[in-house]
Amino acid sequence: MNINNHISDVEPDWSREYKRVFSWHPSRSLLASIRAYQKYNQHSILYFIAKFAVLRHIFWSAITGADIPINCNIGGGLLIPHPNGIVIHPDAIIGPNCLILQQVTIGTIDGSGLPIIEGHVDIGAGAKVLGGIRIGAHAKIGANAVVLIDVPAGKTAVGIPARVRV
Repeated sequence: MNINNHISDVEPDWSREYKRVFSWHPSRSLLASIRAYQKYNQHSILYFIAKFAVLRHIFWSAITGADIPINCNIGGGLLIPHPNGIVIHPDAIIGPNCLILQQVTIGTIDGSGLPIIEGHVDIGAGAKVLGGIRIGAHAKIGANAVVLIDVPAGKTAVGIPARVRV
């Protein structure tokens, strides 16, 4: 029995992104800069706060070595414990409460569309999720897998190219 099944694939668990003030959590600081920009950029009166968030994002992107766009579509509760080398296409969709480990790429192949990653998906280190595919809720992507096909909800994809395990 998987003890992580109680984590929702719909409702974000914001405590997973919580960062205490003056604590050294680069990945959470990077996410905080993204969330601040997306929140304050919608209000013209808060223009300067949004611009400060852009500066914070540039700083934390350099510190973490991650290429996560400030205008990306990421659901709440994202965990990136080791953000080094993570690359996410700005138009990819990532659902709530996902886990993304280091050196993961989420993008496109020759303009063939972008991945849609549903809620509470765990993506292992070095994995590549490419093309117009859908990764179902509670799915798992193995380390170094190259996923070019849809992965049904609750299933695991491993290998190069990835195959869905039963």
